[in-house]
Amino acid sequence: MIYAIDFGTSNSLLGAAADKGVLHGPIPLDPDAKDPTILRSIMFFPDGAQAFFGAKAIEEYVRHGQDERGGRLIRSVKKFLPQQSFSGTTIGGKTALLEEIIGIFLGEMRRRANAHFGQDVTRVVLGRPARFAEDEASDKHAEKKLQRAAALAGFTDITFCPEPIAAAYEFKSTLRDEKTVLVTDFGGGTSDFTVVRLRPLPHAFDPADVLSMGGLSIAGDALDGALMRKGISRHFGATVQYKVPFGSNVLTMPTHLMEKICSPADISILRERDTVEFFRDVQRWSLTDEDRQRMDQLFTLINDHIGFAVFEEIERTKITLGMKAKDTFSFEHGDIAIEERISAKDFEGYTAERVERILTTLDETVKKAGLENGDIDLICATGGTAKVPAIMRGLEQRFGASKVRQHRHFHSVVEGLSRFADSLPRR
Repeated sequence: MIYAIDFGTSNSLLGAAADKGVLHGPIPLDPDAKDPTILRSIMFFPDGAQAFFGAKAIEEYVRHGQDERGGRLIRSVKKFLPQQSFSGTTIGGKTALLEEIIGIFLGEMRRRANAHFGQDVTRVVLGRPARFAEDEASDKHAEKKLQRAAALAGFTDITFCPEPIAAAYEFKSTLRDEKTVLVTDFGGGTSDFTVVRLRPLPHAFDPADVLSMGGLSIAGDALDGALMRKGISRHFGATVQYKVPFGSNVLTMPTHLMEKICSPADISILRERDTVEFFRDVQRWSLTDEDRQRMDQLFTLINDHIGFAVFEEIERTKITLGMKAKDTFSFEHGDIAIEERISAKDFEGYTAERVERILTTLDETVKKAGLENGDIDLICATGGTAKVPAIMRGLEQRFGASKVRQHRHFHSVVEGLSRFADSLPRR
């Protein structure tokens, strides 16, 4: 048996192939989740010896939220893979390397799958973005880290498959004749594109059929961050004005610090002693009572570990704005009560720069294949961020609405990985 793992920034799934072929669908990994086949890529460590995963991690994190020890919530860890300056973090007072943290998560996926199948499986096809990063050195660094993590999880035979290629494998099963296909995978951490020539089954997949690949590390999480930055962050001190004693200049909160609250993975950095002392000075020197209140809310965000809950509401708002013209970001915690009305037009303005960068990379991928937009027969759109209207509109404007096919947003990659695993020689 060979496992097929789609380890995502936000969600992870596991399929398998055996001697009898691809096994039906991804397996149930999380009995506490709404969809048991989706294990959210979240870990909570209440101490250095225990770990919770997926829906249970969120439940335990909330339960421990008021505990002085707090514990450590880890999410979106995949996005750190290409960052050569990031080696790891502290959990339970001990340093844990990035590959060790990811290895714990992949190891739990393997343990649950072994229990499901009643086998000890050590062979895996592991999905990876078309590009972890734009520069080749960072891309290779990321894959090397991920390979180490898979080895730490207990896998001894590791094969990588680019996620858009996996989506193409799944899409291939629906074809009746040869097509030139643009596979787009809009995930949580990366947007990936592949131009591929696909022939219907039983034609085997040939690596030479891949005409070009491209991608960038901007996707759903970056859009959430833009909504936080432009629409919500002022409630947590981003626009506070203050004067240093005996100074005459009116100052505003340093942008580089406020950028940290735009990513739940970075909020913990603001707990460093020097940063907290600076925030306390800013609160004392603030010009208005409203600014002092917003600094109180910033301290609550940092000290009560509510960043995850804030971003859950941000993501809910983003999804709703994909279907409605307006929505209200609503968040309450202790003395914090935020009601921020946001329109779909506002959201598109907040995220326009990031969406443009995504679509520009898509255009470059098509050109790299030596093709024009009119040469593309079909668009295979996967990933949850494909539902963002500005992105879908960008696809339809370039290629025509009739060519765009939205496949199962969360399952298509893992099912494609399973088909790829089934194509590998058994040994």
